[in-house]
Parts: sequence; C-alpha cells; structure tokens
Amino acid sequence: MTLLSLFPSLTDLFLTLALGASLGFLGGLFGIGGGIVAVPLFVLGFHMEQPLAQGTALVLMVPNLLIGWWRYSQRHPVPLKAALAIGLSATLTTWLIAHVATSSLNPTVMRLLFSACITLLALQLLVPRRKKEEGCGTLKVGALPFVGMAGGSSMGLLGIGGGLIATPLLSGWLGLRQTVAQSLSLALVAPSSAVALATYAGAGRVDWSLGLPMAIGGLFTVSAGVALAHKLPERRMRVAFGWMLVATALWLVLGPALR
Repeated sequence: MTLLSLFPSLTDLFLTLALGASLGFLGGLFGIGGGIVAVPLFVLGFHMEQPLAQGTALVLMVPNLLIGWWRYSQRHPVPLKAALAIGLSATLTTWLIAHVATSSLNPTVMRLLFSACITLLALQLLVPRRKKEEGCGTLKVGALPFVGMAGGSSMGLLGIGGGLIATPLLSGWLGLRQTVAQSLSLALVAPSSAVALATYAGAGRVDWSLGLPMAIGGLFTVSAGVALAHKLPERRMRVAFGWMLVATALWLVLGPALR
C-alpha cells in the first residue's frame, strides 16, 4: 500500500499532520492527554460515531503514553511486583470492557458516558485545590489490582481516564507520594491503552489513515506544550480548560440533535 493510496493528496496529509501536532501541543500544554481533546473533535468535526472516535484517538495516545511511561520509570522507578499488579489487572479489565463497548454498547450511550466523564473532569479543574501534605503511605501491593480495575474500566469503556482515576486513588486512598502515584498510574495506563487500541482495531473501530499521521504530528509538539505550560499561570489555564470541557460535553450531547 502506497502513501498516495492512503491519502488523496499531499495537502490532506499535511493538514492531518498539522492537526495532530495541534492536538499533541494541547495535550502537553494541559497535561491531561490528547484523547480528551481528540475524541470530541472526531465526533463533532469529522462526524464519527463515538466508538470510532475513541479508537482513533487511541492511535494518538499510545505512543505518547508508552514513551512517558519509559521516561518516568527511569526517574521514579517502582517495584516490579507493584507495576505488574496494577498493570496486569488494568490490562485484563481494559480488554474485557473494550470488547463489551465495541460489540454491545450503543454509540449514543457511549457518547453520553464520555460527556459525563469530561464534565466530572471539568468540575475537578474548576474547584480550587487545597494544598495537601506529601503522602507517606506504605505501598500495599494487594490493593493495586483494585486500582488497576478501576482505571482499566475507564480505558476500555471511554479510551481515556485511566490515569485520572488511578492517580487520586493512589495518592488519596493509599496515601502514596505523588511521584510514586504518577509512576504507577503510567504503569496502568500505558499497557492498557495499547490493549484498548488493539481491541478497538480488531472490532474495526479505528481510522488508521487519520490516526497515524496525527500521532506522528503530535510526537513533535508534546514537549513544546509542556515547556509553555511551565511559563503560564496554572490557575488560569485550569479554569480555561475546565470551561472548554464543559462546553464540549454540552455540545456532544446537544450537537447531534441540533444537526
């Protein structure tokens, strides 16, 4: 298969690369992940059904998450037993839930669930944070599979949210330091996102001609987004992004009816 058979013109290819670069930049800027931005874009802008949008967004997310996991584990390693406990439980749960999502769930129901998820995330961003003491809990390997199942359920059903669920559980419920919580969260999200992508792809719920060039474009801009994020006021960024997510959630619900 040639490049020209995948893309009608080089202009389309460049535009897709540029769009992926924009999504990668936003993902790095807000530190939340390109999937939360990409899925609504695919649904509203490309008129994809929700499962196809989630599967295509995973193409963007998987390489960034795998690279992030590798880099973070170099600086903040966690015991292999702990990584396996949370990673394997999340991966198995992701595989099971993704099979149900791609074969049984109505796309409208999935869109509403996705809207509810990003609304909850928006509320979390809009509510002012209270400073917490650095966690000093002991790493309890026996509790990690439960965290893995919670994060894996979100990854399988929505294609996003595994880390957003796991990190607060690890730092709040188990009382782990933030660096340890984030390292374990990546050990959950990176492999489970790859399994979710494979499952969605097996069900024909991935547009590779759109996802692959976007993923390539995003790899070049994530670092720039992260660098800019360190220079901008955190509170204003959180509020702006939170209200954008609220508007996106409403449009996901109301947009199809208005069209």
